[in-house]
Formats: sequence, C-alpha cells, structure tokens
Amino acid sequence: MEPRRHPVIQVEGMTRTYAIGEMRVHALRGVTLRIERGEYVAIMGPSGSGKSTLMNMLGCLDSPSEGRYLLDGADVRTYTEDELSDLRNRKIGFVFQGFNLVTKITALANVELPLAYAGLPRGERCRRALRALERVGMADRVGHSSSELSGGQQQRVAIARAIVTNPALILADEPTGNLDSRSTAEVLDVFERLNRHGHTVVMITHEDEVAAHADRLVRLADGLVVSDLPTGEGKISEHAPILPRAI
Repeated sequence: MEPRRHPVIQVEGMTRTYAIGEMRVHALRGVTLRIERGEYVAIMGPSGSGKSTLMNMLGCLDSPSEGRYLLDGADVRTYTEDELSDLRNRKIGFVFQGFNLVTKITALANVELPLAYAGLPRGERCRRALRALERVGMADRVGHSSSELSGGQQQRVAIARAIVTNPALILADEPTGNLDSRSTAEVLDVFERLNRHGHTVVMITHEDEVAAHADRLVRLADGLVVSDLPTGEGKISEHAPILPRAI
C-alpha cells in the first residue's frame, strides 16, 4: 500500500492584517484552500480582493497573521527565515510577469541559478538546465542573453528556471501580462504540457481567457474565497475568447 501523499497546498483559516498608521487593513479574512498534486488552478479576483497577498503567502514571501499553511506537508510557521529561503528554492518555482531574468548572462546561466544556490556541481547544473530549456522549447537559445530574446522567449526561460529544481509547486503571477497574444498562447501551452506531465501549477491572473486554460478556478473577493469550481463552472464569461494552443 502506497503512503498517503500530502496536498501540495493546504491553507486553513489564513488571515493577513496590515497596520497602516492607526488603520488596519484586512487583506485576507480567513482563507481555506486545498490544492492536490498535479492540479492546474487559476486564482482570480478584482483589485483589492487579496490575490496578491495570497500569492505572497503561498510563495512563503510573507507570513499569515493567523491560520496555518502547509506546503507539501511542511508547516511553514515552524521555519526560520533561512529555512524558508531554502524551502522556496527547493519546493517552489516562481514565474513573474516581468520575467526577472539576469540580463547580462545567458539563458542557460539563468536557468542554472537555483541549482547554484543549492550547491550542485557545475556539470550537474548544466545538464539539468539544458533539460529544462528543452522542455520549454528553448534548446536552440541556450547561449542567448535575455536582451536577445523576445518577451515570450524570456518567459519560457523563466519557466525553465522555475522547473529546474523539480519543485512541488509552480507559482505563476500574471505570467502573460507583458506578452502579445501569440506569445501568451505559447506560454500557456508550456504550462499545460508541464501540468500534463504531473507539475502542480497555480496561476494568479486577472484575464478570463487565460484562467480558462486551467482546470479549476478560485475566485477571491474582500479577502475571502467566494467560489472554487472547475473552470467550466467558474462563471468565466461565455464570450471570453479562448487563446489558441501554440503549434
């Protein structure tokens, strides 16, 4: 009998309150959320709904005021700052709207960075980075710097960097926000292929047509989860265009 596997994300009663002078802002008001291994989940909400705060919590970039967060079975409340840094490097692959690549080094060197932080030897770093770049269709651009790449190509390099440590979670924050429609379709196709191969993907987005590519849609409003449904039932506008898959 196989041992029971932990959900990748288990959030219970999470709140986050910020003090701004004498005013208290309740960004999260008691979020409970469970995401199993291998799911592809989009998180949406209007400005001020708490989705950016939730992103920071799920990425272990901030700590809840109350509640519990287990990442791949690990209770992050028990971790020191150094341990959290190591946890982020091992368990979470981040993809940001602005790519966050180091501009003066090659695509290969950018993808190697998390492995360098983890202390892997150079040969192993290179082998794994090349494999990650192949998986996102960038094997022919390994020696190019980010300034020599299009926005879509830069984002695919960023995705390769996110998956090179084989993390439990790919956490993408508005990953198509800076891309044209063709590059958006290519990047979404990469996420779908990674998910089909077992990667857990959580994507923050404000675009219905992007969220429609996920299998599950979580909507936030006023710091609370107000719906959590398969995307076909998540009240995405029936008139929202579904972006084509890249060929």
